[in-house]
Amino acid sequence: MPNLRISEAAALLGVSDDTVRRWVDQGRLGAVQLDSGRMGVDGRELAAFAQRVAEAAEPGVTVAASARNRMRGIVTRVVKDGVMAQVEMQAGPFRVVSLMSRESADELGLEIGTVAVASIKSTHVVVEIPEG
Repeated sequence: MPNLRISEAAALLGVSDDTVRRWVDQGRLGAVQLDSGRMGVDGRELAAFAQRVAEAAEPGVTVAASARNRMRGIVTRVVKDGVMAQVEMQAGPFRVVSLMSRESADELGLEIGTVAVASIKSTHVVVEIPEG
């Protein structure tokens, strides 16, 4: 199983290197010594940790939902026309774009700076392995 540098683990989790180091110091995330002599994280352990973090309850009022892929983020752009709205969010390192009715965007009060949760449910997801 691959071992990852602290900076790689941080980028995958959408947090700073210092946050990952703090989690290691607190015992929330285990560390390994890399071939370079630096501290790193085991890939399997990071995956399990990411799942535990993702399963933690999001603050808010949603009691139940069928979508399991939920990302909390901040609205960065809202474009509305007569019928539709395009809402963009930044959720950690991820840019999420949603197309919805203008009425829905208005009812939710979506504007730049609004904290929101994107619930993503799809029957087709493409997974790629990056080069390197």
